[in-house]
Amino acid sequence: MMHDSGSASAEDRRTLIEEIQQLKSERNAVVLAHYYQRGEIQDVADDIGDSFKLAQEAARTSADVIVLAGVMFMAETAKILSPGKTVLIPDAKAGCPLADSAPVQSFASYREQHPEHLALTYINSSTEVKAFSDIICTSSVARKILAAIPKDQPVLFSPDENLGRYIGEELDRDMLLWKGNCLVHMRFSPEKLSEMRSQHPDAKVAAHPECERAILDQADFIGSTSAILKYSQDNPARKFIIVTEPGIIHQMKLADPTKEYLPAPSRGWASENLCRNMKKNTLEKLHDSLLHLQPEIYVDEQLAEAARTPIQRMLDIGAASGDEHIDIIRSIELPFQRSKIERQLAIA
Repeated sequence: MMHDSGSASAEDRRTLIEEIQQLKSERNAVVLAHYYQRGEIQDVADDIGDSFKLAQEAARTSADVIVLAGVMFMAETAKILSPGKTVLIPDAKAGCPLADSAPVQSFASYREQHPEHLALTYINSSTEVKAFSDIICTSSVARKILAAIPKDQPVLFSPDENLGRYIGEELDRDMLLWKGNCLVHMRFSPEKLSEMRSQHPDAKVAAHPECERAILDQADFIGSTSAILKYSQDNPARKFIIVTEPGIIHQMKLADPTKEYLPAPSRGWASENLCRNMKKNTLEKLHDSLLHLQPEIYVDEQLAEAARTPIQRMLDIGAASGDEHIDIIRSIELPFQRSKIERQLAIA
């Protein structure tokens, strides 16, 4: 059955949603959606969250099929954590330029130049780069993980330079930073944000740490997407300027429609603050992925095994309390040995 939600009537859209729900039941499938997805996809998702929550849900779901409504590195992470399950992504072309900014051969060579550095790598990275890393992090747990690493242990943070700089300054840690950035968060204009703040003096500014310092210096709150959502719910202010991909505003309006949420201005056209890769997934593509069980995610077993270890360390430290993280950090083998990992991956 062909669907086109852009021109479909309300009745056709209801039919499409009903078919998605029926297919989920027939396939024993769950839809995990990132906050940056279209609102219509968030509305049919079984779980909605940031990268950390999606990884948690992928690891513990009892479903046979996982549809990851996000970008490719998220779907690959879900497959790594649930290798026995069928993992789908609505649009296989939904990539991530930030992840692409750290090619695995360049990353491995950089690690060779700094073998004593622990590699703390943002989840917005390729599976291959994850395999050459020591611990993965998301913006919601990056600070906690860095705080768990002994201060005398040098750290290489990749690939988002702004996030690494932010958490490093927060914890007074001098890290080596990979020179990568999220294009969406770099498009926000500090000058236009200042003007918007002047026009809305009662608004609170909530920004993602992937933004540049000139943006963060104007923020009342800095945090991950899930943290920004919670801030908008808990803060008594009635108006917020949201400096991250505006897909998160859908959940804000559902939580409290009486508040006003203003997307922060970009340097150019207003649509530039949208993540085009996240928006490649549509309700129709979600429907068709469930119907045909395509596009399916495949990750080489040896590669998945190598990448799973640093991802699992993230999940374990994220859930740890007290000194439980100490043994996790101690399990990391340094100095870095590129040849050992390449032998494990059979790519030497």
